[in-house]
Amino acid sequence: MGLQRVLPRFEDFTLQDLLPLGKALLVLLGAVVLVWVARRLISVLRFRLLRLMRPQNGADKIELEKRATTISGALQTVIAVVVWVGAVGLGLKQLGLDVAPLMAGAGAAAGIAVGLGGQNLARDVISGVFVLLEDQIRVNDIAIINGVSGVVEELNLRTTVLRDAEGVVHVFPNGAITSLANRTRVYSCYVLNIGITFEADVDQAIQAIREIDVSLRGEEAFGACMLEPVEIWGVDQFLDTGVILKARLKTVPGKQWEVGREMNRRIRIDFQKRGIALMARWPQILNSEDPQPDAVPAPSGAPAPQEPPRA
Repeated sequence: MGLQRVLPRFEDFTLQDLLPLGKALLVLLGAVVLVWVARRLISVLRFRLLRLMRPQNGADKIELEKRATTISGALQTVIAVVVWVGAVGLGLKQLGLDVAPLMAGAGAAAGIAVGLGGQNLARDVISGVFVLLEDQIRVNDIAIINGVSGVVEELNLRTTVLRDAEGVVHVFPNGAITSLANRTRVYSCYVLNIGITFEADVDQAIQAIREIDVSLRGEEAFGACMLEPVEIWGVDQFLDTGVILKARLKTVPGKQWEVGREMNRRIRIDFQKRGIALMARWPQILNSEDPQPDAVPAPSGAPAPQEPPRA
């Protein structure tokens, strides 16, 4: 009967029959405007919160922006879903359709869904809420989730979207995340493994590394990314072909590979000028964890698995 009211016969068609359709279109237009206004308000609140939070706790600007972007994105998604569900219901009601049976059917479908997979859905949503509240990862962080490394592109209540070095998108239900590591939280580190022969002067090599670090930090392009002078841990291993000098660079989040590769390049050039012989053969255990594609370690060394700070 509702459809007959909306779609009368052509010969009986009057302007009055357009009124329900016009009201429905106004409801949908209102939903579009409301979602747009909500997005604008969230964006304004995001910038205001950033200004308020920064002087209070002295947090890093990049870290605060990541957190604000993640939370605002989740809020925008939730508000858009709520508004559009309500708008569709009101629009159908304006068209003369009885939404009560539809709601009853939706309730029955929801009951079946809860019975079949509601536990997993609830687990995913609850896990997503805690990920947001505890600030474990943020959008644009480089993370390792269940052994997969990549950039966090989306962080929703139910899923987390990760894009790896080859451009493959991985979607993880939040409740199924069993292992999570954030490689760009507050600061990042790049571990240098520099192999030199037994005949090379260890002290000369360490001094050369310090001088290269001073030169690198003196340049605007790299100095702005480096938080501290290079931390040299000394001779770390004795191998068949030489010794391993281990050092660590501390950088702003996400810049460790750019700075580390440049450091490797300069070490290679400087050692060659000073006559410090590098190891010709590397063991298989020294592999790069760089998530970017086609990462070839410089001859001076390769980044080892990340280690916790040493006392």
